[in-house]
Order: sequence, then C-alpha cells, then structure tokens
Amino acid sequence: MQEDIIKSGMVAIVGPPNAGKSTLLNVLLGQKISIVTPKPQTTRNRIIGILNGPDYQIVMLDTPGLHKAGKPLNLEMVKIAVATLSEVDVILFLVDVSAPLPEKQAQSVEYLTGTEIPTILVLNKTDILGREEILPMIELYRHIYPFASIIPVSALMDTGTDVLLQEMLKLLPTGPRLYPEDIPTDATERFIVAEIIREKIFLLTGKEIPYATAVRIDSFREDEERSLVTIHATIVVEKSSQKAIIIGRKGTKLQQIGKSSRLDIEKLLAQRVLLKLWVKVHKNWTRDARFIRDLNL
Repeated sequence: MQEDIIKSGMVAIVGPPNAGKSTLLNVLLGQKISIVTPKPQTTRNRIIGILNGPDYQIVMLDTPGLHKAGKPLNLEMVKIAVATLSEVDVILFLVDVSAPLPEKQAQSVEYLTGTEIPTILVLNKTDILGREEILPMIELYRHIYPFASIIPVSALMDTGTDVLLQEMLKLLPTGPRLYPEDIPTDATERFIVAEIIREKIFLLTGKEIPYATAVRIDSFREDEERSLVTIHATIVVEKSSQKAIIIGRKGTKLQQIGKSSRLDIEKLLAQRVLLKLWVKVHKNWTRDARFIRDLNL
C-alpha cells in the first residue's frame, strides 16, 4: 500500500527564554506535552510534539531558550537548541512582545546567522499590547533578519495560531508521515513524569531553588491488576540548604510537591499513582558536565 504524500516536516520553536515556546507547543497540539512556568529557562531539553491533520503532519521541537550561557548546564541547554536548527525544515523564532527592550531579545537572532532554513518570526503575547505598539516591533525585526513572514499571536489566548499553522504549511515539504497518527509525542512516560515533578518544583519554590534541581526517575512499576503505577523519583539539589527548603518544615513542602505532581501524573497515565520522592545533594551538579550528561537533561 502506497503511503499518503502530505505536507510533512519538522519545525523548531526557538527564541529567548520565557517567550512562551512551551505554551505555544501545547496550544497547537491541544494538550500539555511541555511543562510551563512563569520562570525563564524552564525547558532544559528538546521536547517533540506531533501535530496531525488530514493532509499534514508537523513534528514540532520545543527547545531551551537561547541566551548567553556560562554554567555547563546552561551551555548544554543552548547547545541543544542550536543543534536543533540544523535538523528542521522550518524555524519559528518566538519573542515576547511584552518584555522590555525588544532589542535585547533581538540579540538571539545571531543564532540564526548562517542558516538558510526559512524562519517565521512569531510575536507572542500580543493580547496585552495594542496594534500601534506591535507595528514598530514588526519593523524592528524586519530590518535585522530576512524572516519568511512575521505573525503576531497570543499562545495563551490561542489567537493567531491558525494563521501561524497556515504559514508553516506553506513552507513545509511534501512527504510521508514521520510518525504514526495516534501519538502526540515521542517522549517516554518516564521523561514526562520527571518533567511534571520539575514543573511543580518551579511553581512551588522560589529564587534559585528550581534552577538548582534536577529530577531522576529511579523506578517506574505498573501493577495492571491493581491499576496502580508506583514511581520512585529523586530530586537532586546542589546544597544541603536547598535540600532543607525542598523538604520543608516537617516535610510539608515535599508533600506539597508530591501531591501536586501525583494529580497531574494520574491524568497523564489514566491510572492511580503512588509517588515516592527523595531529595539528594550532589554538590554543584549544575557545573558538573559529566553528571549533566548522565541525567540526559
């Protein structure tokens, strides 16, 4: 049987930190694949979401924010984002129009230099600005890079995304589907579970704590008879003081993180979940390149 030839290809979502890349991916897919928090640099790895239509399949890659990196962890994040640019058919360069000094966001455009891949500039969070404020931004970006098109959207309000979809389809090649139609991501359940736990740490702790944590799934055991999944996970921190904050007084913070995570994991797996969390100190792990590679961030 001959495969259907449709609009089929890969699209990278790149841009400065906290521009709304993960929110845009989730909105386009119609479900939550990539974690979202108000804090910058939440995404650490490349997340693949697969958008299927009757005559198209778009494999979308959510990437860490492009920024000037110093620590090994941040360098690895930027390396992941930049490496993605050479693998795709179309790039979405996403910026936050509500952020001050758009020129600083424009500095991230330098990562596009040298690529000949068609790039769409996506001006996100336009719901909080008037048209008279957005038009000068369009002119600003038009003069710094030859974007294939410039599309204003609000990922949060799901406006402009239909126009964005049509622009992507114009630029994509034709070919067979790259993935089966019934899967929204190639990420494993273990990976998504670890990301959910990390999201709750971002949302429930402050200051430097989220950036000093990583989550490792130690075991993932399904009991079909009881319709129960038992998950053991370790939260890795850099200092004993951070461990104390994550655990909280009499364990209350860790319980809060665990309960909030478990509710989302049960939605993901459509099963009851027993989640057991531990906190472990690995001194200065964000500066340990080997440890970062072993975590598969």
